[in-house]
Amino acid sequence: MEIFESYKAGERSLLVSVHFSRKESLNASLDELKSLVSAADLTCISYIEVPRKYPDPKYFVGFGKLEEIKQIIEANEIDLVIFNHAISPSQERNIEEILGCKIIARTRLILEIFSQRAQTHEGTLQVELARLNYASTRLVRGWTHLERQKGGIGVRGGPGETQLELDRRMVRDRITLVESRLEKVRKQRSLGRNSRKRSNIPSVAIVGYTNAGKSTLFNKLTGANVLVKDQLFATLDPTLRRLDVPKLGEVILSDTVGFIRNLPHALVNAFCSTLEEAIEADLLLHVIDCADPDHQDYMKQVDIVLDQIGAGNKATINVFNKIDLINGALARLTYSDDQRTPESVHLSVIANEGLDLLKEAIAQFFHRIWVNGTIRLEVKYGKIRSELYRLEVVNGEEIADNGDFILGINIAQSDLERICHDNALDLNAVFRRQYT
Repeated sequence: MEIFESYKAGERSLLVSVHFSRKESLNASLDELKSLVSAADLTCISYIEVPRKYPDPKYFVGFGKLEEIKQIIEANEIDLVIFNHAISPSQERNIEEILGCKIIARTRLILEIFSQRAQTHEGTLQVELARLNYASTRLVRGWTHLERQKGGIGVRGGPGETQLELDRRMVRDRITLVESRLEKVRKQRSLGRNSRKRSNIPSVAIVGYTNAGKSTLFNKLTGANVLVKDQLFATLDPTLRRLDVPKLGEVILSDTVGFIRNLPHALVNAFCSTLEEAIEADLLLHVIDCADPDHQDYMKQVDIVLDQIGAGNKATINVFNKIDLINGALARLTYSDDQRTPESVHLSVIANEGLDLLKEAIAQFFHRIWVNGTIRLEVKYGKIRSELYRLEVVNGEEIADNGDFILGINIAQSDLERICHDNALDLNAVFRRQYT
């Protein structure tokens, strides 16, 4: 069932950006709307900015401003008007009657982009659920050509009302079906996460404002082939890969959907199962385009979404990306006040600068207590020796007269205890700590 009036790629569009607050960044808001329009394969012919103290209850921007917009539509042969705000169904109908052309709000535009980007079964279900929930309040628009129910006692409803009720019932039934399928997906993801937790594999989720370089970082670290494009929501479906971190071992790294300002709450709810990767992660890497002059505002927008999904208090390392675009900026790792907890990493994924610092920060986060010393292993424990080299914690090696391996190591206390426990070794007998 087609629940939306469709539009064609390349349709000529007029953008209407309304600003209710002086504190709002006018340029950033309009630029982001233009980027959304481009991502939806539409053509921006013109735009109009409307300052208002509050929205008009009937026409959102006011009747006079609509008359001005109508003149622009007629002069430029506009096919579609896009509003940079959420508009109620009644306002949408009233505006269409005045303008005489199709209009869509920001939420609908994002839904269209998501429907184009979703590739996996889970992503497709989530997009469909969001579209159904959004359309459920706007079904009346699709049946304006049919007779409406007549008023008065004892007067029976016309065919338009009958069709509307049938359509609403179909949408409700479909929502129920999609929600049940998504619940199965959530359970499957939960089983996978529980399995990883039982294996004591740390999980790290990459989050951030869309187009900040999350997928580029993910690909560089893991060798994955996630789509990278200078476009909003180029990556929609989550991807998980294993990452070997020196002095730590394996972690599960996940790339999540990018956030934007005023992300519609319906989309947050619909994509809850995808965002659970961030909710359940042990550590978040918040990727930030530090070359963008509005990056501080973008950081706040990401924090708002994280609060919405219940991950606001999650341990986070800020990853300031694209330092190659800033004169004099250098790759560096900074710590919190206690000088032990990694707080932020400044790097450039494209220039391949600072990635080793990011891995170091991840390792230090998960294992803040490190020990230096020597471990003596009999020849039969060659497997342990190999694991120590795999963890990249070996500083030097000697062979004793009897053939034992004597390894100088710098290792996390928890890793050393785990290795000894798994191999039934007496820690005090094989390891000699060196104090510095």
